[in-house]
This record gives sequence, C-alpha cells and structure tokens, in this order.
Amino acid sequence: MKTMLASLFTLVAAVWGWDVLNTSFPANAHPLWIARQEALYLSGLLSIALMSLAMLLATRPTWLESSLGGMDRVYRTHKWAGILAISFAALHWLVELGGDLLKSSIGREGRLPKEKFTGLLEIMRDLSKDMGEWALYAVLAMLVITLWKQFPYRVWRYLHRAMPILYLMLVFHAALLAPQDYWVQPAGALLAILLTAGTYGAVRSLLGSIGTSRKASGEIVAVEHPAHDITTVRCRLDSGWQGHHPGQFAFVTFDDREGAHPFTIASADHGDRMISFQIKALGDYTNQLSVHLEPGQAVHVEGPYGCFELRRCDPKARQIWIAGGIGVTPFLAWLESLQADPASAPITDLHYCTRDQATDAFVPRLQALCASLPRVHLHVHGTRQGAALEVASLGASKGSEIWFCGPAGLAEVLRNGLRSMGTMTRFHQEAFEMR
Repeated sequence: MKTMLASLFTLVAAVWGWDVLNTSFPANAHPLWIARQEALYLSGLLSIALMSLAMLLATRPTWLESSLGGMDRVYRTHKWAGILAISFAALHWLVELGGDLLKSSIGREGRLPKEKFTGLLEIMRDLSKDMGEWALYAVLAMLVITLWKQFPYRVWRYLHRAMPILYLMLVFHAALLAPQDYWVQPAGALLAILLTAGTYGAVRSLLGSIGTSRKASGEIVAVEHPAHDITTVRCRLDSGWQGHHPGQFAFVTFDDREGAHPFTIASADHGDRMISFQIKALGDYTNQLSVHLEPGQAVHVEGPYGCFELRRCDPKARQIWIAGGIGVTPFLAWLESLQADPASAPITDLHYCTRDQATDAFVPRLQALCASLPRVHLHVHGTRQGAALEVASLGASKGSEIWFCGPAGLAEVLRNGLRSMGTMTRFHQEAFEMR
C-alpha cells in the first residue's frame, strides 16, 4: 500500500515540478501569488490522482492482488487513497479561499493573470467550479460518516453508491480547470490517464458490473451455533463457483437489502462447491444472523479473493501460525485441506489465542484436525487460564515465517515484541477492514 501511494505521490510531484520549471512567470509577479497558484495546482492534482486510484481499486482488480498482497490490502489502499484524496481536496479548497487573504494583506499587485475564455467554454468552466465545490462538500460528509464506525453500515452502503457520481463531477472540474499548458506536458498525459482509469471504475460501479464474473448463487444447507456468538453457515453453490484456495475469503449476500459482507471461507475446497463460514457476532448485522438464517435460504457469493493462502507458505521456513478468536477461520481451511495428505504439511507451530479455552467452540475442532497432522503442533492460549501468548514463547528466529489472523491490537503487540527482540521475520497479516 505505502509503495503504491508513495509512487503516485512521486509521479504527481514530478510532473507538477516539470511544469513549474518550464513556466515563465511575469517579472512583476509576487512570490506569494505564485506560491498560491502552484499550491492550488499541486493539491488539485494530488486529490484527483488519489481519487482516481480509489475508483480504480473499487473494481476489485484481481491482477493487483499479488503485488499488493491480497484483496484485503487492495481495499485498504482504496480506503487510504480516498481519505488522502478528500484531505487534499479540502486543502485545495482552503488554498482557493486563501486568495481573499492575500488580497487583504498584499493587495492585487503582482497577481498572476488569469487564462481567458469565451462562449460555451467559459460557461462550462464556471459550472465546473460550482460542481467541484458541491462535490467537495459531499465527499467531506462521506469521509466523516465513513470514519464514524457507529454509523449504520446499511445506510453507509447506500450513501457510498453516490461516490462514482461525485467523482465524475470532480473529473469535470479537473478537466475543465486544469491549466491549458498541462495538456502539452507530462502533467496532461498523466492527468488524462488517471481520469480515464477513474472514470472506468466509476462507470463500472454505476452499472453494477463489479465482480459479476466471480458471482455464484446457491442455498444454505445448514446453520449451526457452536457458541452463543458464533454462527456456522454451510452453503451449496451453483456452477458459477470456480473453487477456492484455503485461506481465501468471499463477499457474501444473505439479504439483498443489506448487501455483501466479506467472510473468510472456513472450509477446504473438495470440488463439490460446498463452502462454509464461521461468523462471529461483532455488530448489528452479524448479531442478527443467527436468528435470520435458515436452511433452504438463497445466498449469493462473490469470490474468491485474497492471498492469505497455504500454498504461499515458504516450505523452507519454520512456520508459525497465530490465530486470535475468529481469526482462526483461514487456518481451519488450511488444516482441513491438509487432511488428505498429512505428509505435505509444513513443520508448524499453530498458536490459538482465546479468552476461555474451556468453553471455546473452536478448540475441539482444532485438536481433532491437528491430531492427524503430526507435523503441526497446536498451542492453545486461554487468557482465563493464565496462558496468554507471550512473544518469547513463539521461538521465532531469522528463518521463521509468521502467518497471523486476528485482532489488529494483538498483531501490533507481536510486531513490537519481535522488533524489540531484534527478531527479523516475515510477518503475513490479513488487513480485514473493508470500510
């Protein structure tokens, strides 16, 4: 994520700098007016570039999964590109308002001349200014409710559908108000590419064509409740389902009004188009699933996505798998897939962290799966039993490879602990946050 965003920042800054170096400013131009104009251009370029990236990533481009480390990270990049885009849009707006401050402090003398337009083009430019301002207010409101985690997901989902329209309004704003000399420089070429890519994503979103090639329908065949806050859902899908690799996830729709939610597939692929999910009650929607789902109910699944896969484990590295709570689901799929050939399992220490080992519904399942896999050693850490996971107990070394799925706080504790011990390991983690 950081590499992609940093690369885009660098590219935008480079084409902006090229324009600055090749622009001849009037001899009487005041430095503050020049700084204000270039700050306006740079903030605008950065905003529309990041928003274009966010719109492209919203199409769930599977061709980027390998380079970014999975669809979960594609969405994380999408999220931060959007946040940064709106932040630079706000800065762009504040710089524009700063013109009045300059007039009152240094006057109009030394002001840069404005580009002159007439006729329809002038009318369209005026309209694009207004549209840009309206869109800015709307995306700022969207940013607030996106970051407000208590805001109902169902309402947010419907409001979020307006983003492609707001983006197209900003495309109109950027294309009409970009300096004329940009279109004969690298800045214009980059802007055209970005606007085209973003428009492609916006149109696909408006047409509802995102993920259609990966969608399958089916029905729920079983609903179980291994614990009061866990719902196991088994589904049989139609021929549209092309199978999955252990550890991947899918977007699942149980209710069209609610829309799709991402859940890790908690079962291996046996070629029968049967998949299962272990869903923990973590919010309003998942709290109600246990009473709303029943066998025979229709289900729609889009996927699979993700690179948290058993086949990506380095067979030469010592494997340390760490699951926290419901983060055990990809490992259940991993262990189940190894049952057919136990000798293929890598030498692994699997650490499962839970509040109470005695009542945890997943402990018996893990013990049963690991019993037939002599190369996988299970360690259960029950907080109530005083057996919380300690970094030192991992026995991680330079040649270790850690696969983690669980709470972000636990991941941070482990990373900091390994760093303080001077242990350099490859740490794989799912960034499972789509909003």
